[in-house]
Order: sequence, then C-alpha cells, then structure tokens
Amino acid sequence: MNAPVRVGLYAAGLAAVFAASAAVAGVVVPEESVQARSGSDHVTAAPAGAGAAAEERQGGDMVGGQSLEQDGYVLGEVSAPEAAGVVGELAFTVATADGGPVTDFIERHAKRLHLIVVRSDGSQFRHVHPEMDAQGRWSLPWAWDAAGTYRVYADFVPAGGENLTLTRSVEVAGDFQPVTTTAQSTTSSVDGFDVALHGELTAGTASPLTVEVTRDGQPVTTLEPYLGAFGHLVALRAGDLAYLHVHPEGDEPTAGQLSGPGVTFVAEAPTAGRYLLYLDFQVDGQVHTAAFALDAAAGTPDERGANGHAATSHGH
Repeated sequence: MNAPVRVGLYAAGLAAVFAASAAVAGVVVPEESVQARSGSDHVTAAPAGAGAAAEERQGGDMVGGQSLEQDGYVLGEVSAPEAAGVVGELAFTVATADGGPVTDFIERHAKRLHLIVVRSDGSQFRHVHPEMDAQGRWSLPWAWDAAGTYRVYADFVPAGGENLTLTRSVEVAGDFQPVTTTAQSTTSSVDGFDVALHGELTAGTASPLTVEVTRDGQPVTTLEPYLGAFGHLVALRAGDLAYLHVHPEGDEPTAGQLSGPGVTFVAEAPTAGRYLLYLDFQVDGQVHTAAFALDAAAGTPDERGANGHAATSHGH
C-alpha cells in the first residue's frame, strides 16, 4: 500500500472522472442553480458567527461549475444527440467574451480539457476527454444512455489564466426514470471491484477520506497512475450540483509505479449537506468509476478556525 496521498478539495471547476456511466445513490436535484464565481483553487468557509444564511452564501462563493461564463470566458452551446440511444457527436467551443474561439489551453492532469457529464439526479456520470480541432471546436462520439436533464462541465486552464469550470444544461428526450434515494452510500461495486469509502465529512474542515479497492475479497495492490495520480475524485454538491474537484498532492507517480489497495484524500466540503463523490481508478490499463453519496456535518466555529475561516486547501 502506498503512503496516504493528501489532496485539496477545491472549488475551481471542477477539472476530478470517468470513461463510462456510473449510477450513484442521490437525491433528485433541481435545475435551478445559483451563479457562483470561483477563479482559483482557494477555498474558505463563512465567517464564524455569521449565521446559517451567511454561511450558505459564502458556500456558494467557494464552489464552481454553476455558470456558463466566468473571467471573460464562455462555454458555447453544446450540440449533442437529442434523444437517448441515438449515436452522434457531442461538441462545443470555449470562447472569449467577444465570441472568438479559445484555442490555447494549458495541460493540467495530463489533459488540456476535462469534460464532466452528469444527469440532474447525480446518475449517468462520465469523465471524458474530447479532442479540439484547429478552430477550437471540441468534440467526441456520443450517445446518451438515458433520458433526462444533464449538466455538462468543461474544466480547463486557458493560457495565461486560472483554472475554470464552465457549465451548461442539455435536455435529452425519452422516458425519464430518476434515481431517488435518500440514504448515504459508502460502498460501490464496479466491474468486479469493490470500493469502500472510509471517513467523515465536516463542513469547513479538512476531512480525511480513504478509498480501499478489493477484488474477490482480496486487496488490489495494482492501482496504476491515471491522470497523474492513483485516484481521481470529483464531488458534486446535491441540491445545486456545484462542482468540487479533488486531486492528490505530492509528486506524480512514475511510469510503472503501482499502489493500493488504499488511497487517502483530504477533502474540504464548503457547506453541510449531501455530496455525490465519483472516483476513477485504473487497473490493467482499464479505468473504472466508483460512486458514493456522503453527508457532510455542520462545522463549529472552532473547527472553522479562530479567524472564522476554514483552513485553506489547494488542488494540484
């Protein structure tokens, strides 16, 4: 087992995660979202003693992925098949405020752009990597597995800018069967692997979370590097699908290096409530996605820090 890898949960736009769809126990969330501004990896909590309403407002400032425009960059219209089961293409362009396409991106976590797609109830999650043409149009082959309203997140770093996550909604026709579960889910079985999530979340504090991967009851010690780490974690806040992204800190794994069965993260939830977590891990060249639902408890003023703010955490 490798030494625990610390990560910072940040509100950037959420860049972690997945090559295939994965269902997660979660609540049906509304389509309305509060516009939030998040131009860096810096995360803080509401001032102590400001009250629940103030903390909720501050929590909105701590997360990203709730607007189609930020810092002069705009996520253009997303074209995609209009109904479930139809094979086609998903495509979009990132533009500047004056409408010009952006074509210069900084590679981050081994890719120039990370595309996260999830249905409004938290199911049908995918983390994929489209290709960009010379005109700045990103695209990849696409088919929806199920009907519903989807959120599409583009997570990227424009040249000379900060990490951004922009989002749009896409309606997919068909018979909508929502996932409606209120219980937490800290275990996930996917492709013959069993993944357990250990730890608790407390709003405004650094909370250690460890994922442990087993197969047929035996620990998996052959976790391979994926996107520059042994695990890639994305968190969405149920209720508004605010986007939070988790990445390991420290040196990137070297070629051929293996790890497992456990990987430890340090996550910081901005507010109390339900979070939907999606973990990507790679074994034998194949990426697998495990999904969880975890409730964050409310933090106390002492836990948030003497100055009324949580300890900061930074994604890397």
